[in-house]
Amino acid sequence: MSKAGERKGTERKLSERQRRILEFIVRFMQSHDYPPTIREIGLEVGITSTSVVNYNLTKLEEQQLIAREPEVSRGLSLNRDRLLELGLVGENAFLAAQSGARRAAGNGRGRIQVPILGHIAAGNPIMVDPRDVENAEEWIEIAEGLVNVPGDALFALRVEGDSMVDASVLDGDIVILRKQETASDGDMVAAWIEGDEETTLKFLYREGRNVRLMPANPNPEYQPIIRPADRVRINGKVVSVIRVLH
Repeated sequence: MSKAGERKGTERKLSERQRRILEFIVRFMQSHDYPPTIREIGLEVGITSTSVVNYNLTKLEEQQLIAREPEVSRGLSLNRDRLLELGLVGENAFLAAQSGARRAAGNGRGRIQVPILGHIAAGNPIMVDPRDVENAEEWIEIAEGLVNVPGDALFALRVEGDSMVDASVLDGDIVILRKQETASDGDMVAAWIEGDEETTLKFLYREGRNVRLMPANPNPEYQPIIRPADRVRINGKVVSVIRVLH
């Protein structure tokens, strides 16, 4: 089959929605330093269900037009050779898009993108799921050498409350965390409390069969949270704090 015929065949296999998704991915990667998330794709093409977006991305993968790495944050890339071969994307557009993808991975100018997955209470616990990368509120760019941790091992949360003020963590700060399930005594962690079904930001200490999650504020309003160790799950350890000045 000729290249023209193959291109027409591929185009016939793609729905209008899939063509719009592909065009949006290219445009997004041209103008940003990273690929779009499933949520951003859905908003652009009018899809509210992430599973429907995933279905259409799978169809693009089956046509070898894109590739995805499910375990990597924003792990979407364009298949250069296939797109150019079929004439679906011009060389200049592809180069601009791939440049953005490389910078997103931290291979361009030493910058990495970290997903902000919501808020965490430096006070009373609230809900946070560090696995929910596709539903990140937004992304923050940091210098690759700031934390010396691979970008796909990081996530970020916005702090609410002032129970950690003596640790220089203020209301409105952004904490950068390394995804890990263990921590040492004295580490500042995001801890999921089973039964309470909530996450909190505190210093971790082990006391026999219990875990003490300790605030850093002398105000008696803030008391330690003590729970059986088997009810506390570490989601991440704080490796950096970013303060946004208003």
